[in-house]
Amino acid sequence: MSESLAPPVIWYEGLARYQQQGTAHVLATVVAVNGSAPRSLQAKMIVTQDGIVDTLGGGGLEHDVITTARQLLNGEISATVSKEVKPKVSEVNDTSALNPSKAVRRDAVYTKHYPLGAKLAQCCGGSVTVMFECFNVIPPMSLLVFGAGHVASALMTILAELPCQVDWVDSRPEMFERYLSNKPNTDKADQTDCNRHTSISHNDAEARPLASNKTASTQPTSYKLPAHIRPHIDDDPVDFVRPFIEQGGQRFILVMTHDHSVDFELVRAALDTISDSSPDDDKRSDIPVPYIGCIASATKAKRFRDRLIQRGYSESLVSQLVMPIGLSIGGKEPMAVAVSIVAQLLQRYHQAAL
Repeated sequence: MSESLAPPVIWYEGLARYQQQGTAHVLATVVAVNGSAPRSLQAKMIVTQDGIVDTLGGGGLEHDVITTARQLLNGEISATVSKEVKPKVSEVNDTSALNPSKAVRRDAVYTKHYPLGAKLAQCCGGSVTVMFECFNVIPPMSLLVFGAGHVASALMTILAELPCQVDWVDSRPEMFERYLSNKPNTDKADQTDCNRHTSISHNDAEARPLASNKTASTQPTSYKLPAHIRPHIDDDPVDFVRPFIEQGGQRFILVMTHDHSVDFELVRAALDTISDSSPDDDKRSDIPVPYIGCIASATKAKRFRDRLIQRGYSESLVSQLVMPIGLSIGGKEPMAVAVSIVAQLLQRYHQAAL
């Protein structure tokens, strides 16, 4: 097994990987120790829904820490969230057990005190306090971006700094050449810079790229892009739409290719996937629709909508398309357009998360 595919062993390895992947996880830290305890102050471990990384000493203490962390991930423990991210929260009581609370936000913190005695079947005699920090309980934004032109490139500059997962698709290999970290004739200084900015290979299976039936033989081994932005070169971009939507959750599709006919087919594929999820046409307006945005002028937007209606798509479904995309903040430069698009995505993402 290659090093990149090996499961993380140390807590900071797990933290880095799960942050990159957008995986829901809890960082559990010993923040106070009184008397004898199995681990020292600031010992840490990571807990996910189906695994752990590192240890707080094993035994009854660690078993309860894991159970508590997963209750937080499942929203089974009520939590108070503040901007300072400092509050302690109450234990689960009979009322909260009957009425499950809303999932804890990613910035929530929970603390729990553990006397290390008979209740935990441990005879250390001391006590510890463990702080639980929840991350990605509400999944980060998940985007599928079609087209690698000027606006899309500007968009990636912004998304590189945000907690999100991005699959970026274009049929033209040359559009991604500027991002290759293994380009021919790259001098040593440039290569060093590339290695510093590329945290993991984009062929890393643990990066959870969007599922596709295509072979990966044509994909470059490494890009000068953050690990959460995954380029795909493919002649059939429509094939990416259905698997992306069917993963569920908050999904954002951005269509901005160089070809209007391709844009139209991508929009149709998204609508078809949504329609297939409900056999009853009368209920289409109630289907939770992912954000489907297409870069367009007013003329292009009208033309697309008219063609879709003519092809039998319901007006309620077509009306949920976002064309043009982005908030009306002014400016036509690629970066200005990208800023307006990201602002709209963040607005919708955070409103839905409330």
